[in-house]
Amino acid sequence: MADPKGFLTTGREVAETRPVAERVKDWNEVYVPGSLLPIISKQAGRCMDCGIPFCHNGCPLGNLIPEWNDYAYRENWQAASERLHATNNFPEFTGRLCPAPCEAACVLGISQPAVTIKNVEVSIIDKAWDTGDVTPQPPERLSGKTVAVIGSGPAGLAAAQQLTRAGHTVVVYERADRVGGLLRYGIPEFKMEKRHINRRIEQMRAEGTKFRTGIEIGRDLTATDLRKRFDAVVIAAGATTARDLPVPGRELNGIHQAMEYLPLSNKVVEGDFVTPPITAEGKHVVVIGGGDTGADCVGTAHRQGAASVTQLEIMPRPGEERGTGQPWPTFPMLYKVTSAHEEGGERVYSVSTTHFEGDANGDVRSLHLVEVEFADGRPAPKPGTERAIPAQLVTLAMGFTGTDVENGLVTQFGLALDERGNIARDADFATNIDGVYVAGDAGRGQSLIVWAIAEGRSAARGVDRYLTGASELPAPIRPTDRALTV
Repeated sequence: MADPKGFLTTGREVAETRPVAERVKDWNEVYVPGSLLPIISKQAGRCMDCGIPFCHNGCPLGNLIPEWNDYAYRENWQAASERLHATNNFPEFTGRLCPAPCEAACVLGISQPAVTIKNVEVSIIDKAWDTGDVTPQPPERLSGKTVAVIGSGPAGLAAAQQLTRAGHTVVVYERADRVGGLLRYGIPEFKMEKRHINRRIEQMRAEGTKFRTGIEIGRDLTATDLRKRFDAVVIAAGATTARDLPVPGRELNGIHQAMEYLPLSNKVVEGDFVTPPITAEGKHVVVIGGGDTGADCVGTAHRQGAASVTQLEIMPRPGEERGTGQPWPTFPMLYKVTSAHEEGGERVYSVSTTHFEGDANGDVRSLHLVEVEFADGRPAPKPGTERAIPAQLVTLAMGFTGTDVENGLVTQFGLALDERGNIARDADFATNIDGVYVAGDAGRGQSLIVWAIAEGRSAARGVDRYLTGASELPAPIRPTDRALTV
Protein backbone atom coordinates (compact mmCIF):
# COMPACT_ATOMS: atom_id res chain seq x y z
CA MET A 1 0.00 0.00 0.00
CA ALA A 2 1.43 3.36 -1.02
CA ASP A 3 0.42 5.70 1.81
CA PRO A 4 -1.61 3.93 4.55
CA LYS A 5 -3.34 7.20 5.44
CA GLY A 6 -3.30 8.85 2.03
CA PHE A 7 -7.02 8.40 1.39
CA LEU A 8 -7.71 10.11 4.73
CA THR A 9 -5.19 12.96 4.61
CA THR A 10 -5.11 13.89 0.92
CA GLY A 11 -7.98 15.33 -1.08
CA ARG A 12 -8.56 14.70 -4.76
CA GLU A 13 -6.75 17.05 -7.14
CA VAL A 14 -7.02 16.93 -10.91
CA ALA A 15 -5.00 18.37 -13.78
CA GLU A 16 -4.99 22.16 -14.06
CA THR A 17 -6.48 23.57 -17.26
CA ARG A 18 -5.32 26.67 -19.07
CA PRO A 19 -7.57 29.77 -18.90
CA VAL A 20 -10.49 29.59 -21.33
CA ALA A 21 -9.65 32.92 -22.97
CA GLU A 22 -6.18 31.59 -23.77
CA ARG A 23 -6.89 28.05 -24.90
CA VAL A 24 -9.74 28.83 -27.33
CA LYS A 25 -7.22 30.79 -29.39
CA ASP A 26 -5.11 27.73 -30.19
CA TRP A 27 -5.37 23.97 -30.71
CA ASN A 28 -2.97 22.88 -27.98
CA GLU A 29 -4.10 20.55 -25.21
CA VAL A 30 -6.22 22.30 -22.61
CA TYR A 31 -4.08 21.26 -19.64
CA VAL A 32 -1.24 23.31 -18.20
CA PRO A 33 1.95 21.50 -19.25
CA GLY A 34 3.76 19.94 -16.32
CA SER A 35 1.04 20.80 -13.80
CA LEU A 36 0.35 17.18 -12.84
CA LEU A 37 3.75 15.90 -11.84
CA PRO A 38 4.16 17.97 -8.64
CA ILE A 39 0.89 16.61 -7.21
CA ILE A 40 0.67 13.14 -8.71
CA SER A 41 2.75 11.27 -6.11
CA LYS A 42 0.37 12.27 -3.33
CA GLN A 43 -2.63 11.56 -5.52
CA ALA A 44 -1.33 8.06 -6.21
CA GLY A 45 -0.89 7.67 -2.45
CA ARG A 46 -4.68 7.90 -2.04
CA CYS A 47 -4.96 4.38 -3.52
CA MET A 48 -5.92 1.92 -0.78
CA ASP A 49 -4.51 -1.20 -2.51
CA CYS A 50 -7.86 -2.87 -1.89
CA GLY A 51 -8.09 -6.59 -1.21
CA ILE A 52 -10.43 -6.78 -4.19
CA PRO A 53 -9.41 -3.92 -6.54
CA PHE A 54 -12.65 -3.27 -8.41
CA CYS A 55 -10.79 -0.81 -10.62
CA HIS A 56 -9.38 -3.90 -12.40
CA ASN A 57 -12.89 -4.94 -13.39
CA GLY A 58 -13.89 -1.41 -14.27
CA CYS A 59 -11.06 -1.29 -16.82
CA PRO A 60 -11.49 -3.60 -19.84
CA LEU A 61 -7.70 -3.75 -20.12
CA GLY A 62 -7.36 -5.10 -16.59
CA ASN A 63 -4.79 -2.42 -15.77
CA LEU A 64 -2.69 -3.17 -12.68
CA ILE A 65 -3.76 0.09 -11.10
CA PRO A 66 -2.80 -0.41 -7.42
CA GLU A 67 0.64 -1.59 -8.49
CA TRP A 68 1.53 1.40 -10.62
CA ASN A 69 -0.11 3.73 -8.11
CA ASP A 70 2.33 2.40 -5.51
CA TYR A 71 5.31 2.94 -7.82
CA ALA A 72 4.13 6.45 -8.72
CA TYR A 73 3.75 7.31 -5.02
CA ARG A 74 7.36 6.21 -4.49
CA GLU A 75 8.39 8.05 -7.69
CA ASN A 76 9.78 4.86 -9.20
CA TRP A 77 8.69 5.94 -12.65
CA GLN A 78 10.49 3.23 -14.59
CA ALA A 79 8.78 0.44 -12.64
CA ALA A 80 5.45 2.27 -12.88
CA SER A 81 5.83 2.47 -16.66
CA GLU A 82 6.65 -1.24 -16.89
CA ARG A 83 3.50 -2.22 -14.98
CA LEU A 84 1.43 0.22 -17.01
CA HIS A 85 2.66 -1.20 -20.32
CA ALA A 86 2.08 -4.76 -19.12
CA THR A 87 -1.63 -4.37 -19.94
CA ASN A 88 -1.89 -1.27 -22.13
CA ASN A 89 -0.01 -0.56 -25.36
CA PHE A 90 -0.94 3.12 -25.47
CA PRO A 91 -1.52 4.65 -22.02
CA GLU A 92 -0.90 8.17 -23.34
CA PHE A 93 -4.03 7.71 -25.47
CA THR A 94 -6.26 6.27 -22.75
CA GLY A 95 -4.88 8.66 -20.12
CA ARG A 96 -6.18 11.54 -22.23
CA LEU A 97 -9.28 10.14 -23.92
CA CYS A 98 -10.81 7.41 -21.77
CA PRO A 99 -13.84 8.39 -19.60
CA ALA A 100 -12.18 6.39 -16.78
CA PRO A 101 -14.61 3.59 -15.87
CA CYS A 102 -11.84 2.50 -13.48
CA GLU A 103 -12.51 5.58 -11.36
CA ALA A 104 -16.22 4.81 -11.30
CA ALA A 105 -15.30 1.38 -9.87
CA CYS A 106 -12.76 2.71 -7.35
CA VAL A 107 -13.57 1.45 -3.84
CA LEU A 108 -12.65 4.81 -2.36
CA GLY A 109 -15.37 6.30 -4.56
CA ILE A 110 -18.06 4.67 -2.43
CA SER A 111 -17.72 7.34 0.23
CA GLN A 112 -15.14 9.84 -1.09
CA PRO A 113 -13.95 11.25 -4.42
CA ALA A 114 -12.23 8.43 -6.32
CA VAL A 115 -8.50 8.18 -6.90
CA THR A 116 -7.40 10.21 -9.94
CA ILE A 117 -6.39 7.04 -11.77
CA LYS A 118 -6.51 8.63 -15.22
CA ASN A 119 -4.22 11.50 -14.19
CA VAL A 120 -1.74 9.10 -12.57
CA GLU A 121 -1.73 7.00 -15.74
CA VAL A 122 -0.94 9.89 -18.08
CA SER A 123 1.72 11.24 -15.71
CA ILE A 124 3.51 7.89 -15.66
CA ILE A 125 3.61 7.53 -19.43
CA ASP A 126 4.55 11.17 -20.10
CA LYS A 127 7.41 10.80 -17.63
CA ALA A 128 8.45 7.56 -19.33
CA TRP A 129 8.66 9.27 -22.70
CA ASP A 130 10.62 12.19 -21.22
CA THR A 131 13.18 9.89 -19.59
CA GLY A 132 13.58 7.57 -22.57
CA ASP A 133 11.99 4.55 -20.90
CA VAL A 134 9.73 3.91 -23.90
CA THR A 135 11.82 2.10 -26.49
CA PRO A 136 11.15 -0.20 -29.46
CA GLN A 137 10.71 -3.90 -28.58
CA PRO A 138 11.45 -5.81 -31.79
CA PRO A 139 10.92 -9.58 -31.73
CA GLU A 140 13.86 -11.86 -31.06
CA ARG A 141 12.96 -14.03 -34.06
CA LEU A 142 10.51 -13.92 -36.97
CA SER A 143 7.82 -16.53 -37.44
CA GLY A 144 7.72 -16.31 -41.21
CA LYS A 145 3.97 -15.59 -41.02
CA THR A 146 2.35 -12.44 -42.39
CA VAL A 147 -0.67 -10.51 -41.09
CA ALA A 148 -2.65 -7.65 -42.61
CA VAL A 149 -4.42 -5.25 -40.25
CA ILE A 150 -7.19 -3.16 -41.79
CA GLY A 151 -7.54 0.12 -39.91
CA SER A 152 -5.07 2.09 -37.80
CA GLY A 153 -7.27 3.20 -34.93
CA PRO A 154 -6.56 2.02 -31.37
CA ALA A 155 -7.78 -1.55 -32.01
CA GLY A 156 -5.74 -1.95 -35.19
CA LEU A 157 -2.61 -0.43 -33.69
CA ALA A 158 -2.85 -2.61 -30.56
CA ALA A 159 -3.31 -5.78 -32.62
CA ALA A 160 -0.47 -4.80 -34.94
CA GLN A 161 1.98 -4.08 -32.15
CA GLN A 162 1.20 -7.31 -30.31
CA LEU A 163 1.52 -9.43 -33.45
CA THR A 164 4.74 -7.72 -34.50
CA ARG A 165 6.26 -8.38 -31.09
CA ALA A 166 5.18 -12.01 -31.41
CA GLY A 167 7.42 -12.28 -34.48
CA HIS A 168 4.93 -11.96 -37.33
CA THR A 169 5.37 -9.58 -40.26
CA VAL A 170 2.51 -7.08 -39.98
CA VAL A 171 1.26 -4.53 -42.50
CA VAL A 172 -1.35 -1.99 -41.40
CA TYR A 173 -3.63 -0.59 -44.13
CA GLU A 174 -5.27 2.80 -43.56
CA ARG A 175 -7.61 4.45 -46.04
CA ALA A 176 -6.84 7.97 -44.79
CA ASP A 177 -3.67 9.83 -45.72
CA ARG A 178 -2.18 9.48 -42.22
CA VAL A 179 -2.06 6.72 -39.63
CA GLY A 180 -4.27 6.89 -36.52
CA GLY A 181 -7.90 6.38 -37.53
CA LEU A 182 -10.27 8.34 -35.32
CA LEU A 183 -7.36 9.16 -33.03
CA ARG A 184 -5.98 11.22 -35.91
CA TYR A 185 -9.09 12.46 -37.65
CA GLY A 186 -11.84 12.46 -35.06
CA ILE A 187 -10.27 13.53 -31.79
CA PRO A 188 -9.52 17.27 -31.73
CA GLU A 189 -5.99 18.41 -31.06
CA PHE A 190 -7.04 20.15 -27.85
CA LYS A 191 -7.95 16.75 -26.38
CA MET A 192 -4.85 14.94 -27.63
CA GLU A 193 -2.03 16.46 -29.62
CA LYS A 194 -1.10 14.25 -32.54
CA ARG A 195 2.57 14.16 -31.56
CA HIS A 196 1.55 11.39 -29.17
CA ILE A 197 0.41 9.26 -32.11
CA ASN A 198 3.46 10.12 -34.19
CA ARG A 199 5.99 8.88 -31.67
CA ARG A 200 4.09 5.62 -31.12
CA ILE A 201 4.05 5.03 -34.86
CA GLU A 202 7.80 5.60 -34.97
CA GLN A 203 8.22 3.08 -32.14
CA MET A 204 6.11 0.54 -34.05
CA ARG A 205 8.04 1.12 -37.27
CA ALA A 206 11.28 0.52 -35.37
CA GLU A 207 9.81 -2.76 -34.11
CA GLY A 208 9.03 -3.85 -37.66
CA THR A 209 5.39 -2.92 -38.27
CA LYS A 210 4.77 -1.56 -41.77
CA PHE A 211 2.12 1.04 -42.62
CA ARG A 212 0.35 1.68 -45.92
CA THR A 213 -1.84 4.78 -46.05
CA GLY A 214 -4.32 5.91 -48.69
CA ILE A 215 -5.43 2.33 -49.40
CA GLU A 216 -9.04 1.30 -48.86
CA ILE A 217 -9.56 -2.45 -48.73
CA GLY A 218 -12.51 -3.38 -50.93
CA ARG A 219 -11.82 -0.57 -53.36
CA ASP A 220 -8.08 -0.01 -53.88
CA LEU A 221 -7.15 -3.55 -52.87
CA THR A 222 -9.59 -6.44 -52.98
CA ALA A 223 -10.18 -8.92 -50.20
CA THR A 224 -9.04 -11.71 -52.53
CA ASP A 225 -5.71 -9.99 -53.14
CA LEU A 226 -5.23 -9.46 -49.42
CA ARG A 227 -5.91 -13.09 -48.54
CA LYS A 228 -3.45 -14.25 -51.21
CA ARG A 229 -0.71 -12.03 -49.79
CA PHE A 230 -1.19 -12.68 -46.08
CA ASP A 231 -1.60 -15.67 -43.80
CA ALA A 232 -4.16 -13.86 -41.61
CA VAL A 233 -6.19 -10.66 -41.63
CA VAL A 234 -7.41 -8.51 -38.74
CA ILE A 235 -10.30 -6.18 -39.53
CA ALA A 236 -10.25 -3.13 -37.28
CA ALA A 237 -12.03 -0.69 -39.56
CA GLY A 238 -14.34 0.76 -36.93
CA ALA A 239 -18.09 1.38 -36.89
CA THR A 240 -18.24 3.98 -39.61
CA THR A 241 -21.94 4.17 -40.50
CA ALA A 242 -23.11 7.33 -38.79
CA ARG A 243 -26.67 7.64 -37.45
CA ASP A 244 -28.57 10.18 -39.53
CA LEU A 245 -31.51 12.50 -38.82
CA PRO A 246 -34.22 11.96 -41.47
CA VAL A 247 -36.36 15.06 -40.89
CA PRO A 248 -37.59 17.68 -43.39
CA GLY A 249 -34.80 20.02 -44.44
CA ARG A 250 -31.99 17.53 -43.86
CA GLU A 251 -30.81 18.15 -47.44
CA LEU A 252 -30.00 21.82 -46.77
CA ASN A 253 -26.43 23.04 -47.03
CA GLY A 254 -24.63 23.43 -43.73
CA ILE A 255 -25.86 20.20 -42.09
CA HIS A 256 -23.01 17.72 -41.67
CA GLN A 257 -22.12 14.56 -39.87
CA ALA A 258 -19.63 15.19 -37.06
CA MET A 259 -17.04 13.06 -38.84
CA GLU A 260 -17.35 15.29 -41.90
CA TYR A 261 -16.70 18.35 -39.75
CA LEU A 262 -14.12 17.36 -37.13
CA PRO A 263 -11.37 15.89 -39.37
CA LEU A 264 -11.07 19.15 -41.29
CA SER A 265 -9.82 20.98 -38.21
CA ASN A 266 -7.27 18.22 -37.66
CA LYS A 267 -6.12 18.78 -41.23
CA VAL A 268 -5.71 22.51 -40.56
CA VAL A 269 -3.39 21.71 -37.67
CA GLU A 270 -1.52 19.25 -39.89
CA GLY A 271 -1.00 22.06 -42.41
CA ASP A 272 -3.27 20.73 -45.16
CA PHE A 273 -5.60 23.74 -45.04
CA VAL A 274 -5.30 27.36 -43.94
CA THR A 275 -9.06 27.53 -43.44
CA PRO A 276 -11.22 24.40 -43.25
CA PRO A 277 -13.85 23.90 -45.98
CA ILE A 278 -16.47 23.67 -43.23
CA THR A 279 -16.05 26.29 -40.52
CA ALA A 280 -18.10 27.69 -37.64
CA GLU A 281 -16.57 31.14 -37.89
CA GLY A 282 -19.23 33.81 -37.29
CA LYS A 283 -22.06 31.26 -37.42
CA HIS A 284 -24.77 30.10 -35.07
CA VAL A 285 -23.82 26.46 -34.50
CA VAL A 286 -26.10 23.67 -33.32
CA VAL A 287 -24.66 20.33 -32.28
CA ILE A 288 -27.16 17.46 -32.15
CA GLY A 289 -25.99 14.78 -29.73
CA GLY A 290 -24.89 15.09 -26.13
CA GLY A 291 -21.96 12.66 -26.02
CA ASP A 292 -18.21 13.07 -26.29
CA THR A 293 -18.28 13.57 -30.06
CA GLY A 294 -20.81 16.35 -29.58
CA ALA A 295 -18.53 17.97 -27.00
CA ASP A 296 -15.66 17.74 -29.51
CA CYS A 297 -17.81 19.65 -32.00
CA VAL A 298 -18.57 22.26 -29.34
CA GLY A 299 -14.89 22.83 -28.53
CA THR A 300 -13.98 22.96 -32.21
CA ALA A 301 -16.69 25.54 -32.93
CA HIS A 302 -15.42 27.73 -30.08
CA ARG A 303 -11.91 27.72 -31.56
CA GLN A 304 -13.24 28.58 -35.00
CA GLY A 305 -15.00 31.68 -33.65
CA ALA A 306 -18.66 30.64 -33.68
CA ALA A 307 -21.23 33.35 -32.95
CA SER A 308 -23.07 30.92 -30.67
CA VAL A 309 -23.00 27.21 -29.88
CA THR A 310 -26.02 25.16 -28.77
CA GLN A 311 -25.86 21.44 -28.01
CA LEU A 312 -29.09 19.43 -28.13
CA GLU A 313 -29.78 16.11 -26.41
CA ILE A 314 -32.99 14.09 -26.64
CA MET A 315 -32.45 12.44 -23.25
CA PRO A 316 -33.14 14.22 -19.93
CA ARG A 317 -30.23 15.85 -18.16
CA PRO A 318 -28.37 13.18 -16.13
CA GLY A 319 -28.06 13.55 -12.39
CA GLU A 320 -24.88 14.60 -10.64
CA GLU A 321 -24.95 11.57 -8.34
CA ARG A 322 -25.54 7.87 -8.96
CA GLY A 323 -29.15 6.85 -9.38
CA THR A 324 -30.59 3.72 -7.79
CA GLY A 325 -30.36 1.92 -11.11
CA GLN A 326 -26.63 2.59 -11.44
CA PRO A 327 -25.06 1.34 -8.21
CA TRP A 328 -21.33 1.22 -7.52
CA PRO A 329 -19.19 -0.18 -9.13
CA THR A 330 -21.03 0.15 -12.48
CA PHE A 331 -20.18 3.01 -14.82
CA PRO A 332 -22.90 5.62 -14.17
CA MET A 333 -24.41 8.10 -16.60
CA LEU A 334 -23.74 11.39 -14.79
CA TYR A 335 -23.90 15.03 -15.77
CA LYS A 336 -20.46 15.86 -17.12
CA VAL A 337 -18.87 19.22 -17.82
CA THR A 338 -16.03 18.74 -20.29
CA SER A 339 -13.36 21.32 -21.08
CA ALA A 340 -15.39 22.25 -24.19
CA HIS A 341 -18.45 23.00 -22.07
CA GLU A 342 -16.38 25.16 -19.75
CA GLU A 343 -15.62 27.34 -22.76
CA GLY A 344 -19.22 28.43 -23.30
CA GLY A 345 -22.34 27.55 -25.23
CA GLU A 346 -25.74 26.27 -24.16
CA ARG A 347 -26.81 22.70 -23.50
CA VAL A 348 -30.48 21.84 -24.00
CA TYR A 349 -31.89 18.49 -22.82
CA SER A 350 -35.14 16.62 -23.53
CA VAL A 351 -35.64 18.09 -27.00
CA SER A 352 -36.09 16.59 -30.44
CA THR A 353 -35.53 18.20 -33.85
CA THR A 354 -38.68 18.37 -35.96
CA HIS A 355 -37.31 20.05 -39.10
CA PHE A 356 -34.79 22.48 -40.56
CA GLU A 357 -35.58 25.70 -42.40
CA GLY A 358 -33.36 27.30 -45.04
CA ASP A 359 -33.01 30.39 -47.19
CA ALA A 360 -33.42 30.90 -50.92
CA ASN A 361 -29.89 29.62 -51.56
CA GLY A 362 -30.61 26.29 -49.88
CA ASP A 363 -28.53 27.07 -46.79
CA VAL A 364 -29.81 26.10 -43.35
CA ARG A 365 -30.89 29.06 -41.24
CA SER A 366 -32.90 27.65 -38.36
CA LEU A 367 -33.67 24.45 -36.50
CA HIS A 368 -37.15 23.71 -35.17
CA LEU A 369 -37.38 21.62 -32.02
CA VAL A 370 -39.91 20.39 -29.51
CA GLU A 371 -39.57 19.34 -25.90
CA VAL A 372 -40.12 15.66 -25.22
CA GLU A 373 -41.06 13.50 -22.27
CA PHE A 374 -40.50 9.78 -22.00
CA ALA A 375 -43.31 7.23 -21.74
CA ASP A 376 -42.49 3.52 -21.79
CA GLY A 377 -38.92 4.41 -22.68
CA ARG A 378 -39.84 6.35 -25.83
CA PRO A 379 -39.80 10.14 -26.31
CA ALA A 380 -43.13 11.84 -26.98
CA PRO A 381 -43.46 15.53 -27.99
CA LYS A 382 -45.01 17.92 -25.49
CA PRO A 383 -47.70 20.02 -27.19
CA GLY A 384 -47.09 23.76 -27.17
CA THR A 385 -43.31 23.54 -26.68
CA GLU A 386 -42.26 23.95 -30.31
CA ARG A 387 -39.73 26.68 -31.06
CA ALA A 388 -37.02 27.61 -33.53
CA ILE A 389 -33.39 28.48 -32.88
CA PRO A 390 -30.88 30.03 -35.30
CA ALA A 391 -28.66 27.47 -37.04
CA GLN A 392 -26.17 28.23 -39.79
CA LEU A 393 -24.04 25.18 -39.16
CA VAL A 394 -25.45 21.92 -37.78
CA THR A 395 -23.36 18.90 -36.83
CA LEU A 396 -24.90 15.49 -36.25
CA ALA A 397 -23.11 13.68 -33.42
CA MET A 398 -25.59 10.91 -32.70
CA GLY A 399 -23.28 7.91 -32.81
CA PHE A 400 -22.78 5.07 -35.27
CA THR A 401 -25.02 2.17 -36.23
CA GLY A 402 -22.52 -0.40 -37.49
CA THR A 403 -19.92 -1.35 -40.05
CA ASP A 404 -19.92 0.23 -43.49
CA VAL A 405 -21.09 -2.55 -45.83
CA GLU A 406 -21.05 -0.42 -48.99
CA ASN A 407 -17.28 -0.13 -49.43
CA GLY A 408 -16.90 -3.80 -50.41
CA LEU A 409 -15.03 -4.92 -47.31
CA VAL A 410 -17.84 -7.03 -45.86
CA THR A 411 -19.17 -8.43 -49.13
CA GLN A 412 -15.78 -9.23 -50.68
CA PHE A 413 -14.67 -11.19 -47.64
CA GLY A 414 -18.11 -12.79 -47.33
CA LEU A 415 -18.38 -11.83 -43.67
CA ALA A 416 -21.40 -12.66 -41.55
CA LEU A 417 -22.98 -9.89 -39.48
CA ASP A 418 -24.64 -10.15 -36.09
CA GLU A 419 -28.11 -8.85 -35.23
CA ARG A 420 -26.72 -5.37 -34.53
CA GLY A 421 -25.04 -5.03 -37.92
CA ASN A 422 -21.52 -5.64 -36.63
CA ILE A 423 -19.13 -8.27 -37.98
CA ALA A 424 -19.83 -11.54 -36.14
CA ARG A 425 -16.96 -13.33 -34.39
CA ASP A 426 -16.30 -16.25 -32.07
CA ALA A 427 -14.49 -16.46 -28.72
CA ASP A 428 -11.10 -16.01 -30.44
CA PHE A 429 -12.35 -12.95 -32.39
CA ALA A 430 -12.41 -15.07 -35.57
CA THR A 431 -15.04 -14.36 -38.22
CA ASN A 432 -16.86 -16.97 -40.30
CA ILE A 433 -14.02 -16.79 -42.84
CA ASP A 434 -10.93 -18.85 -42.05
CA GLY A 435 -7.95 -16.68 -41.08
CA VAL A 436 -9.96 -13.44 -40.85
CA TYR A 437 -10.40 -11.83 -37.45
CA VAL A 438 -12.15 -8.69 -36.24
CA ALA A 439 -11.41 -6.31 -33.36
CA GLY A 440 -12.77 -3.04 -32.03
CA ASP A 441 -15.88 -1.19 -33.10
CA ALA A 442 -16.20 -3.19 -36.34
CA GLY A 443 -17.19 -6.21 -34.25
CA ARG A 444 -18.31 -4.64 -31.00
CA GLY A 445 -20.13 -1.56 -32.20
CA GLN A 446 -19.32 1.98 -31.13
CA SER A 447 -17.52 1.86 -27.79
CA LEU A 448 -14.69 3.24 -25.66
CA ILE A 449 -11.00 3.46 -26.53
CA VAL A 450 -10.12 1.04 -23.73
CA TRP A 451 -12.42 -1.58 -25.22
CA ALA A 452 -10.80 -1.04 -28.63
CA ILE A 453 -7.28 -1.59 -27.29
CA ALA A 454 -8.41 -4.57 -25.22
CA GLU A 455 -10.07 -6.13 -28.27
CA GLY A 456 -7.00 -5.50 -30.40
CA ARG A 457 -4.81 -7.26 -27.84
CA SER A 458 -7.24 -10.17 -27.51
CA ALA A 459 -7.67 -10.57 -31.26
CA ALA A 460 -3.88 -10.63 -31.62
CA ARG A 461 -3.76 -13.64 -29.33
CA GLY A 462 -6.39 -15.39 -31.44
CA VAL A 463 -4.40 -14.72 -34.62
CA ASP A 464 -1.15 -15.85 -32.99
CA ARG A 465 -2.78 -19.14 -31.95
CA TYR A 466 -4.17 -19.58 -35.46
CA LEU A 467 -0.74 -19.07 -37.03
CA THR A 468 1.42 -21.01 -34.58
CA GLY A 469 -0.89 -23.33 -32.64
CA ALA A 470 -0.26 -21.58 -29.31
CA SER A 471 0.23 -18.08 -27.96
CA GLU A 472 1.81 -16.36 -24.99
CA LEU A 473 0.12 -13.07 -25.81
CA PRO A 474 -2.41 -11.87 -23.20
CA ALA A 475 -6.12 -11.77 -23.93
CA PRO A 476 -7.77 -9.22 -21.62
CA ILE A 477 -11.34 -9.91 -22.78
CA ARG A 478 -13.68 -12.13 -24.76
CA PRO A 479 -16.06 -10.71 -27.39
CA THR A 480 -19.02 -11.12 -25.03
CA ASP A 481 -17.42 -9.29 -22.09
CA ARG A 482 -19.15 -6.16 -20.83
CA ALA A 483 -17.37 -5.87 -17.44
CA LEU A 484 -18.66 -2.97 -15.33
CA THR A 485 -18.75 -0.32 -18.04
CA VAL A 486 -22.26 -0.72 -19.42
